[in-house]
Amino acid sequence: MRSLVQGSRLIGLGLLVITGLSGCSILPEPAPQDIYRLPPSRVADGGAEHRELSLRLQRPSANELLSTTRIVVVPQGHQLNVYPNVRWSSPAPALWRDHLLEAFANDGRITRLSSGREQLRADVELGGTLRAFQVEYAAGVPEVRIRLDAHLVEISGKRIIATRRFAVREAVEGEQVPAVVDAFGRASDALAAELIDWTVAQMN
Repeated sequence: MRSLVQGSRLIGLGLLVITGLSGCSILPEPAPQDIYRLPPSRVADGGAEHRELSLRLQRPSANELLSTTRIVVVPQGHQLNVYPNVRWSSPAPALWRDHLLEAFANDGRITRLSSGREQLRADVELGGTLRAFQVEYAAGVPEVRIRLDAHLVEISGKRIIATRRFAVREAVEGEQVPAVVDAFGRASDALAAELIDWTVAQMN
């Protein structure tokens, strides 16, 4: 009988210890993250006649790291890293596609625009592969680099109209993350302006 009482006391003590530990966590709390979006596009009005063809902007493909919301940095050589405790508001390919859509709208030469997520009917689709969307250090100085392999496809005939590689770089004017984001905005507009001119020329 005494052994049964002692056993029940041990079980009760064990439950008490487990209950006490359940209120504690040994896992570290996640660090708060600052969320950034690209600055609004400042691409200017193209000032030319409008094109009647409709254009669909597809989200470009990208490698696994660039397909996340992390802000990628290449500190040296082939080493890849990310800025801690900050992220984009959307994965980089979607962020770039939405910025490009705004730039096309600002330019105004192609007015019948849609994004790939809407899957509306269109005459031509602009897609490609985002090869770089990151900060790289050159001689210890950070700069934003964006590289895009673009292709235009005639949707009805599933025919590639044209392909081209675009690459831009933009110096980061400061050491804080907001300065990095501003540089991404300038680089995105520079690439968008080139891409829009090329697209309009091909759709002629």
